Amino acid sequence: MGSPEASVQNQDPPHEAQAHTVVAQPVIPDPQPSDSFWARIRRHKVVEWTLAYAAFGYATLHLVEMLRDAFEWPALVPRLTVFGLVLGTPIAVTLAWYHGHRARHRVSGRELSILIALLLVAGSVLWLVSRHERAATPPVAARAIGAAPPDHLEAKFSPPPHSLAVLPFVNISGDKEQEYFSDGLTEELLNSLARIDELRVAARTSSFYFKGKDVDVGTIARKLNVAAILDGSVRRSEHTVRVTAQLNNAVTGFHLWSQTYDRDLGDVLQIQTEIANAVANALKVTLLGDEAAKIELGGTHNPAAFDAYLQGSKAFFSGNLQSAIAAYTEAIRLDPNYALAFAGRSRTSSAYAGGAGIASKTAVREFFDKAQADARQAIKLAPELAEGQVALAFFLAFGALDFTHASEVYERAMGLAPGNAAVLGEGGIFSVYMGRFDAGLVAAHRAVALDPLNPRSHDRLGEALYWARRYEDAVAALGEVISLESDFQRAYGYRGLAYYGLGDLQSARSSCEAQADYWLSEWCLAVAYEKLGRHADAETQLKRMQSAMGDTSAYQYATIYAQWGNAAKALEWLATAMRMRDPGLLYVKNDPLLDPLRKERRFQAIERELKFP
Repeated sequence: MGSPEASVQNQDPPHEAQAHTVVAQPVIPDPQPSDSFWARIRRHKVVEWTLAYAAFGYATLHLVEMLRDAFEWPALVPRLTVFGLVLGTPIAVTLAWYHGHRARHRVSGRELSILIALLLVAGSVLWLVSRHERAATPPVAARAIGAAPPDHLEAKFSPPPHSLAVLPFVNISGDKEQEYFSDGLTEELLNSLARIDELRVAARTSSFYFKGKDVDVGTIARKLNVAAILDGSVRRSEHTVRVTAQLNNAVTGFHLWSQTYDRDLGDVLQIQTEIANAVANALKVTLLGDEAAKIELGGTHNPAAFDAYLQGSKAFFSGNLQSAIAAYTEAIRLDPNYALAFAGRSRTSSAYAGGAGIASKTAVREFFDKAQADARQAIKLAPELAEGQVALAFFLAFGALDFTHASEVYERAMGLAPGNAAVLGEGGIFSVYMGRFDAGLVAAHRAVALDPLNPRSHDRLGEALYWARRYEDAVAALGEVISLESDFQRAYGYRGLAYYGLGDLQSARSSCEAQADYWLSEWCLAVAYEKLGRHADAETQLKRMQSAMGDTSAYQYATIYAQWGNAAKALEWLATAMRMRDPGLLYVKNDPLLDPLRKERRFQAIERELKFP
């Protein structure tokens, strides 16, 4: 053991010791037993490290939230993140204590403060980015038809002002056979409200979607994007009717108005007028002009005629066109001035004539002629009735191939009923047929907004997008149709044609084979199989069509041969379609399947003869 003197001699000289002290880290003495607990906490920098962990957690949570939006992670992911961060807190504090003990000579409080600030700034930036992303692009779940966004991402509900939905009035007559009357009265009331320009009324199919379902008013309002809900009940006896109606604010949940009406059956039209006016007043809508005349336009005060008309509407929506024609005929017999009944029978006759079930040219022309006469009578009785205008336009387009006149009438109908989804849907797709893509698609999108749960409105939009050659958008819109109604046959066929337009032949085949017995799918498969090299299968599809429909589908045969590369045969069938006055000629102007023929002189002559606007 060395002496004290030796130890003193081995120390640095005084000036060298001072220089060494300048560059060395400060020596912090070890904690003494007399130190307080808080002093030990400070000495080990536990507070600083805990704050750093909290800042790290803050940044992590917002990063997870942003990634969740981007990759559509389930709500469980951020919840598990929070749970993990909470469980990690005591671990982080413990590690901070031991790390502080070992590293207190190396990490300063200032450095920790900088680290905390950087983590907080990073978390804030992530939070702002995630908010911007959610505002710009709502999550897929929220965009899906009929789907509400997850609770933690749900935006403030802000529907358009003066918007409402009319839910099916409940039949409390004690007789299920009277269901058609309560449903029909609801529909007529809905149509009456839709004629008030300031109101935005959800269409029938979307409103009736909730019939018999236990869904609260708030959920319905969000799915239909409306600010108010009108519902009620109907009790019908032999000669009288009691209608109870109530209006609720869907945003606040407050009750706005209610009333009960006890009237003779012949006063149903007056009840509709009174309810419509009361609803408009409750929603603070300014009524301009003679709203009563507009609301009652084309109606009847004959209770038996009204009953027959409701029977016809029920049959039409059920697809029983012949029964619908018979019921509308009875309504007209009971009230020869019933304009809505004439419009209904005209539309039904045109639909029957234009369907795939009539193989006789004579029968097709007979039904189209009846449709024209009824449409013109409806307009004569009520010139401002949009339903009459649409019935005439449909005949002009499909029955008379008078496209210029039909275009004018459709424009008039849409001007008369800007809030009627059916009118907008039909007028919009006709505009697309005529090459007016922008205007037509605006109308078709508007129809979907008014009738978001109706597969038919999405089908019209998808078909319009197909004819506008926006194939990817068409595939998406037709996919919405199928998500709403899995066996909607038209959607599979047109989606197949849209895939065909994209050059995705396998998807085209798959979509059309899903409903292979439907004529539109057979049309699609005839061209898709040929492009896939399955020539025998393509021939089989064409023969099936010809066997079922004869020459009434001459137009479709022309498009098939055009795609097969047989221009001569295609032009031959196109000439047959002209002789037959085939309704399919409506598509000639923009049909992509006819593109191989467009430089042919015979084709150009046919196009000129059709006199497209």
